Amino acid sequence: MTATGGRHFLQIPGPTNVPDRVLRAMSAPTIDHRGPEFAELTRALLPALGPVFGTAGPVVVYPSSGTGAWEAALVNTLSPGDRVLMSETGHFSTLWSELAGRLGLQVEVLPGDWRRGADPAAIGERLAADGGHEIKAVCVVHNETSTGVTSRVPDVRAAIDAAGHPALLLVDTISSLASIDYRHDEWGVDVTVSGSQKGLMLPPGLGFNAISAKALKTSRSAGLPRSYWDWAPILEANARGFFPYTPATNLLYGLREACAMLAGEGLPNVFARHQRHAAATRAAVRAWGLEILCADEREHSGSLTAVLLPEGHDADAVRAVILERFDMSLGAGLGKLAGKVFRIGHLGHFNDLTLAGTLSGVQMGLQLAGVPIKPGGVEAALDVLRDAG
Repeated sequence: MTATGGRHFLQIPGPTNVPDRVLRAMSAPTIDHRGPEFAELTRALLPALGPVFGTAGPVVVYPSSGTGAWEAALVNTLSPGDRVLMSETGHFSTLWSELAGRLGLQVEVLPGDWRRGADPAAIGERLAADGGHEIKAVCVVHNETSTGVTSRVPDVRAAIDAAGHPALLLVDTISSLASIDYRHDEWGVDVTVSGSQKGLMLPPGLGFNAISAKALKTSRSAGLPRSYWDWAPILEANARGFFPYTPATNLLYGLREACAMLAGEGLPNVFARHQRHAAATRAAVRAWGLEILCADEREHSGSLTAVLLPEGHDADAVRAVILERFDMSLGAGLGKLAGKVFRIGHLGHFNDLTLAGTLSGVQMGLQLAGVPIKPGGVEAALDVLRDAG
């Protein structure tokens, strides 16, 4: 790669840039995770997570990736052979479905075209037909990181209720938490899954489950094997300020600082900022004459935008030019979208000028890669940013 000055632009949709405040917090000396100072940390941190998830209930924190938090949500609430209903919205919904199958669950997938979110009407129709209540859980990815599509979770909850079905609602918020409006309690979600490396502005390494009272009750009779992921010993230890195993102490320091930053900005302002950057990015893409992958205006992501390239043009070649010439990383197309799209991350620790620089690099890279575009994308984005101010 050509040597360049300045910082690397990490504009993938996670892991995201880590603020200096969080890095400094994480650099504190590691303390005894069985001592009184650590108990004070835990007792301050866990309540601070509630507003981020929109819950007054417990939030379990794991030393894990988001994939671990997926597994935790399933093994704590389900039994071998249980049927789960999954909506195919992209690469990560597919991976979660495959994980559920490997755990011995019966997975029923509602097919999708990867350009739209979970279909509330289709979910409601399927549940209404399930007179014997064989479906024990509905699993939805709130914001599909591979596509830039946000599913309408309140509408999914309404469809479940309208069908009169007792299935649990499990929601992946790995690329939406602390970036896109989300309300665990208000929306009737039973388990919210998340990770540290996106809107929470941390490195990878922490996974989360926010748990409803219904999910907690269900976990007491759930039959899938679990040990590391078991909620019960974690919640018991948390009540005393501790964990049943060695926690990721320095990541917890960073998490405490990230929660303070989010509270300081105010979550409504955080969500509005992400929506503003998403709108400016879409304005740029449309001005270039390119197509946004998300096909439903109600479902555009505030975290990222996936850009579909014209036939005959390789999105990975564009990404390579941008990395080589401008030291900027963009997200690759995943699964069946490989080579067809690139993804612009605009989430986490991010501001207007960072977006302007990002879109300038994208515009120049598209031109250098020979993709036929109109040149006004950056100006269109600047118009949105200026007028929104």
